[in-house]
Parts: sequence; C-alpha cells; structure tokens
Amino acid sequence: MQKRLTVILLFVVTFAYAQKKPLDHSVYDTWESVGSKQLSNNGQWAMYGVIQQEGDAQLYISNLKTNAKINIARGMNAQFSNDSKFAAFNIRPFNKDLRQARIKKRKPDEMPKDSLGLINLNSGLVSKFPRVKSFKFPEEGSGVLAYLTEKPDTARKNAKPADKKDGVADFADDEPAAKGKSEEGTDLIVRNLITGIDKTYKFVTDYAFSKDGKQLVFSCSGSKKDKLAPQGVFLLNTEKGNLKTLIKGKGTFKSFTFDEDSEHLAFIGEQDPEKQEIKNYNIYYNSLSLDTAQILVDFDMPGLPAKWSVSGDGRVNFSKDGKKLFFGIAPVKKPKDTTIVDFEVAKVDVWNYKDDYLQPMQLKNAERDSKKSYLSVIDVFSSDPKVVPLTDVTLPDASLIAEGDANFVLASTDYGHRIESQWSGSTSKDYFLVDTKTGQRKKIISGLNGNAMASPGGNYILYFDRKAANWYTYNVANGKIVALTESLNVKFVDEDNDVPDLPGSYGVATWTEGDKAVLLNDRYDIWSFSPDGKSPAKNITAGFGRANNITFRYERVQQENRFERNADNKFVKANELVWLDGFNNITKENGFYKTTVGSVKAPELVVMGKTKYSNLLKAKDADVYIYDKGNYVESPNVYVTNDFKTETKLTNTNPQQKNYNWGTAELVKWVTPKGYKAEGILYKPENFDPNKKYPMIAYFYEKLSDGLYTYQAPAPTPSRLNISFFVSNGYLVFAPDISYEAGHPGQSAVEYINSGVESLKKNNWVDGTKIGIQGQSWGGYQVAYLITQNNMYAAAWAGAPVANMTSAYGGIRWETGMNRQFQYEKTQSRIGATLWEKPELYIENSPLFMFPKVSTPVVVMANDADGAVPWYQGIEMFTGLRRLGKPVWMLNYNGEAHNLVQRQNRKDIQIREQQFFDYYLKGAKAPAWMTNGIPATEKGKTWGFELTDDKP
Repeated sequence: MQKRLTVILLFVVTFAYAQKKPLDHSVYDTWESVGSKQLSNNGQWAMYGVIQQEGDAQLYISNLKTNAKINIARGMNAQFSNDSKFAAFNIRPFNKDLRQARIKKRKPDEMPKDSLGLINLNSGLVSKFPRVKSFKFPEEGSGVLAYLTEKPDTARKNAKPADKKDGVADFADDEPAAKGKSEEGTDLIVRNLITGIDKTYKFVTDYAFSKDGKQLVFSCSGSKKDKLAPQGVFLLNTEKGNLKTLIKGKGTFKSFTFDEDSEHLAFIGEQDPEKQEIKNYNIYYNSLSLDTAQILVDFDMPGLPAKWSVSGDGRVNFSKDGKKLFFGIAPVKKPKDTTIVDFEVAKVDVWNYKDDYLQPMQLKNAERDSKKSYLSVIDVFSSDPKVVPLTDVTLPDASLIAEGDANFVLASTDYGHRIESQWSGSTSKDYFLVDTKTGQRKKIISGLNGNAMASPGGNYILYFDRKAANWYTYNVANGKIVALTESLNVKFVDEDNDVPDLPGSYGVATWTEGDKAVLLNDRYDIWSFSPDGKSPAKNITAGFGRANNITFRYERVQQENRFERNADNKFVKANELVWLDGFNNITKENGFYKTTVGSVKAPELVVMGKTKYSNLLKAKDADVYIYDKGNYVESPNVYVTNDFKTETKLTNTNPQQKNYNWGTAELVKWVTPKGYKAEGILYKPENFDPNKKYPMIAYFYEKLSDGLYTYQAPAPTPSRLNISFFVSNGYLVFAPDISYEAGHPGQSAVEYINSGVESLKKNNWVDGTKIGIQGQSWGGYQVAYLITQNNMYAAAWAGAPVANMTSAYGGIRWETGMNRQFQYEKTQSRIGATLWEKPELYIENSPLFMFPKVSTPVVVMANDADGAVPWYQGIEMFTGLRRLGKPVWMLNYNGEAHNLVQRQNRKDIQIREQQFFDYYLKGAKAPAWMTNGIPATEKGKTWGFELTDDKP
C-alpha cells in the first residue's frame, strides 16, 4: 500500500511539473520588479512601487497600523510630507498612449504628460492635477505643496472631447491647449494643504522652498502675448500670503538656495539683452529684512580675477552657519567670430603629444568643460566684501568641509599628471587646504595614488595610499600625519586583487561624532581608529567576520534626504547601536547584524538566510524598517518590520511565475588542474529529472557566485545570457567564477571554465556533447579564446568580444574618449605590460592568431556605436573565421552601444540566441537568418526568424 501511495504521489508531482509551461518571449513586458520604497517620518505609512518592464507601474501606500492599502495606478516618484500627513506622486500616462504618440511622431510638447497625485493620509482623499512637470514639499515645513505645470496641450486643442470615466487613468492628458511653442514659463500652483486653497502664479520657470517652508522663491519669464505679465523674481511668504518682488524685469534667474535658518536667499541671474551671446551673470542676495534682492557679486567685484566672471553654470551654497556663500566663477567666454565663413575654413582636430588629454576625450567632454566653474567664496556679512577664489584651472576641484563652516576647503589637482591616465586609467593627485578668507593654499599630500576626504567635523583629512597600501590621517590643526593601519597584521586592501595594478581599499564605514574615531573596513571586519593615533585600533566586530568568513559592512539605515547638502557628513555617536549587512562568503547567505560602535565583541545576529536583502531603511522618528528580499526561486517583495522577529509582507510580485517551469540555483565546487579551489552556480529546471540528459550553457563574467540568491527575472537582456529563460526551457546553466593570472587571462579562463564544465560532465544528467558557452564584453573575449583551445563546445555566442589585443590595445573607448592602453596594462584585460614590452603576451591572448583551430559554430555581436570595444574587433573575428571557412554569424545592431539599450533590439537578440542554441544543443530547426542570411535589400522587411528545414 505504501509503495502504491509513493507511486501515486510521484505521478502527481510529475504531472504538476508537466502542467507548467516554459517561459516564452511574450512574458517580458509585464514581469515585475520592486521600485523605490520609503517610510513616512512617523513610521505609520509605507510607500513602494511595483514596476513592469514595459507596462504601467503601480504605487502602493500602506497604513502599517490598520493594514489598509491604497493603490495608485501608474504612480511614480513619490514623496511623503515632513509631517507624515500627505503624500504626493507623479501619475504617468498609460504606456499604450505613449506608444501611440511615438508612432504618430508627436513633438515633445505634444506627448502625453505626467499628472500629479496628492493624498491626504488622514482622510484617504486623493486629488489629481493634470499635466504637471514637477512638485515640491518643503524639507521641514508642513502644510504646503508647490507644483509647476506643463505647457498647454497643443496636440489636443482641436480634438473632440471624449466620454470620460472616473479614475486615475484620466489624468494623463486632459487640458485645453494653447497653440505654438514657447520658452515661456508655466503656471506655479501653491496649495495650502490645510485649507485646500490654491494660489496660481503665471509664467514661472523655477522655484524653491526655504527649509522651513515659510518662504517660496520663484522666477517668472513674462509673456510675449501679455505685456503686463509679471517678469522677475518673487518671494512668497507661504504663511501670510505676502508676495515680495525681489527683481523686476526680464532675465534668467536660477540656482535658488536658502540658508539653513531660512532667513537668507541667494541665486544666480542676468538681465542682459536676450540676443546677447555672452551673458554677464551676477550673484543676488536677499534677507528677510530686505525688500529687494541686492547684487552681491558682479563682474567688477574685488578679488575676482581679471577676465573672469560669475559662472551661470555653477552652484550656489551657503555654509551651514550662513556666514559664507560659495559659488562658481569662470573665465569670460569668447563670443563667436561672425566673420568666419564656415565653408572657407578647415575642420580639423590637431592631436599634440603634450596635450593633457587625447583629442577624442577633449571632444567628448567639450560641452562639459565649456561649462566648468571654479569654486569661490564670499563672506556674506563682511563690511569689505571680496571674492576669494578657491580653485582655478590648475587646481580645479574642491569640496566643502563641515558643510562649509570650516575655514578651508579640500582642493585637489592632477595637473601635470594627466597624460599618464592614457595607460594607467587614473592619475595621481596633489591635495591642498585652501583658506576661505585669504585663498592661501597649503599642500598637504603630494602625488597620491588613492583618495582623500575630510572628516565630518573638518579636524582631519583621511586618505588612502595605494602604493603604501595604508590609511592615513592628516591633522589639520598641527599638520601631523598618522599611519592608521600599517602596524596591523591585517590587510585593508583587496586580498583577492587579480589585476596587474595596485589593490584598492575596502573603504570607509563612517565616522563617530566629533571626529573622535573613523571606522574602516578590512575584508571581513570593521575597525575603529583614533585619528590622532593616541589610542590603539579596535576591531568592533571582534574578528568574528574573518573567523566565520562573513563580510560585515555598515548599513546606513537613514532614508536618503533629497535636501541634504552633503550626505557624506553623516556620523554615528560613540556608543551608538548600528546595523551591519552580513554576507557569508562560503554559503552566500545574506542578512543583518547589530553591534555597538564602541564595543569589541561579536555582532548580534538579527537575521540571516538563503536570500538577498536590499538596503535596510528606517523611519526617521520610529523603529520601523522597510526592505525587500528574494532569491532565485522567490521574486523579491517588500517587507516591513520592527525587530525582524516578525515581518509583514507588503507585495506579491509576479504571481504568474507559478504557472511556469522555473528553476533552482545551487553552489557547485571543484578543483582546477593546477589545484585551485573553484566555485560557481548551477541552475537547473524546476522539473529537473536526474535520469534525463540536459544540454548546458556556460555563462561567465569575472566572479558571479556571490549572486547565488539573486533573482534572475526573465528579461530581454543587453546581451547577457537570459538565465531564467533558458533554464525554464530545459537547459542547465553554469556560471563559474574565474580568478586570473596576470599576463595570461585567456589561459585563466581555460583553467576555470573548462575544468568546471568537465567536473559537471561527470554527472550522467549533463549531455557532454551539447554544451554551449555565452559571454558579453570581457566574457565575449573569453568565448572567442575558448573556442580556439579545443572543440569541447557545440556552440558559442560572443557579445562585443576583443579578438585581437594587438590592434585593440591602441584603440579608443569612444563613450569616454579614453585610450584602451590602460585596460591591458593595469585593469581587466590583465596583460600587465605594454605591447612593446611583452608582444608575445598580446599574441598569446589574442584569439585571432588561433582561428585556424576553431571548429565551434559562433555568433558575434558587434555594434557600430559600441563605445567600449571598437566594433572592428567583431569585424576582425567575423572576417577571419569566414576566410577560414568556419561557421560564423555577426549581428550589428545599428547605432547601438556596447550593451544593447533599445528594448526592441534586446528582444530581437533573445529570439536569435534561443534559436541558435536550440539548433545546436537541442536539434531544433534552424531559422532563415542562420541558413540564408538577410540580404541588405530585405533589411527592415524581414528578420529571418522563420524556421526552415535547411542546414546552416
């Protein structure tokens, strides 16, 4: 009887699996993921989004006390008010309406626009406002909201009104329109959230709240049709309703900023004639006691360098104490020479070996560089005000210290070291302290290969020196340098570094209040250092991480403050209880721990599991936390908790997954031929039967095993392997980790990938004759290399591969304009020498020279707008193999990048990749694009997906 019952149960389970269908290419668009999530300050409300790949998103607002939930169709970019009484959000147009508008080639102003949604969290009342460009709550104030509308809808001015149904869907596009295109401002609506009364201000171009929300500044463009329309800058007292005219007249005004106490205002502006090419910008200032804005800095301000002026592209910031105002200056631009006749002058780029940067890099950054501004400061309350330049063209970069309250800024420059970036990928820098009163510079660090930053209180400069592999502090008061880490027998640099360059650090966790201690990471644990060197270092995780192969990292649970001027200035109190992210490097499990900053003991385990957690976020004024978690089998969902002893699940993403044959992920380990311990992930179909034989695809890119519990949504990828799709369709997918030997990246791939595949082939359920390989970019290079070594693979797919390192070495990464030499000498390509020092290594690692050995059919993707790997590398691979009579295809997605961006192209490549591997690994029919190709005359008419009885 028991045997019969077992057979019946086995039949039931098998039948259940059989009912599940494999994923197909139609599932992508509606597959969901978790969007942004946040908590109200009082911890009573959670707001989170569920996004479809190409569909209409959903926004949810949950009352965590009553479990009531509000669903806003197409809600995005949500924010809570500071008092936790309201929430505002954009309502996107229907995806289908956007699609139709694109089909009809609507102009930008005629496209469907976002609406604004506003919900009263106490009453549940939702208000909606059409065609809204932006909205703002004050940072700390309450009871007020401002929003700026779009231009009237010109596309629907003459449209016949349609019958409307009540609902969220109606708020994409339903305003009458004015004809014509204009750069004029639009309506700014200021809503009193207590009374519900709106005030409208016309032709507004920009606006900003003071921190307390009592002041709202905005600029008005006026109107060419209405000569009486307001022009200038205005300041609204949101409590009393008083409106103050700060500047009257036409002009450009921007970068509005209030001080911390909401009593002072500064901004950039100009009132030159509209047709004047070079504008003369000023810094304007206003306070509560002034009726109008005053020019604080103009072109002839004392201290301003000759032929320099206020930059219209710079930022304006008060110091936290409000005493200093920081802004940008720049050399006065030269007007365009209107006497030059365009067709009579040469168009030429002159490359000079003395240039700091190669011409492609200069051209790529030309627009950015033309807007470059240089940090300067003025004492707002000085009786003898003057501009103090803090940076210039030779010392271009600076950061504020102590939110601008310090008497100096930290400035840096790579001037004189820039050429070396061609082969190093980075530059060494000199660091200076620049006095904000005098502009005097004091060099504190020379030629640093690393990075430096100021402590939150400004008492120390912390820096990491890659050459010395140590952390140091510079004491601002006395100039003393303290080596923090060199006396310890623990490394604070990457222990697994396998590129031919100096290892980087594990980073900074945080500082304690008053700059008393800085917390630094080693590979596993977190250490506390006294920056003055007077106290010994303390391992605040007590070595528990290293002893148990768990990596601890400080978890910054504060929700991101969109108003915060300098988020890096956060610190913790000396004995504060902090959260740590924990990752088990052996099991790949993830979770959270807690510890006290001043303690030296093992952290307290809160939760750990076979899952991947997102960042943990805490409500500002309550012990409520929000996060999402998932793993390969379970789609990520949003949860809230008070203590992790219990948790409340708020979402149920992708319930349709249960209808499909999904899969499992497991960690596999093996030993390579040279005796190295190796690991990777093996994905199996949900209906896996060990008595069957399965085709397998190996997909690789550096190290992937830490993602064992990462959810792999079926999606049209940029050209990575669509893992869950192939697994669902009856493939095993193997993702091996690779460690590299400098100078021999190709053979390193052979060492790890091939040995991992051979280890799995020992299982009877792996069909050793039906194994494919797939890789993109660096993985694509390794695919190209592997097929030259033997014929163990039945099919190969190489996305954006390098085939010839000797020609690629001198190429350009067009997305940045950088030369590719650094990649081979210092980083991922791992040669570790120039082409002239070690030509044999470039040849050894170039698949091109071994193509006669290839017998594996291969598809190459090489796109003509690839900004990372020159697409002629794909051409070299294709033409070389074609010349040798090898089976090879190449896909060039026109105008596409290194990784596919356009969704239609991503969908296209998924179909081709499946058809290719199905033919060679499953014995399916071959598509026409493989058997006969697609003639150029048929491009855009046929895509060759139809299956044939022909052979490729």
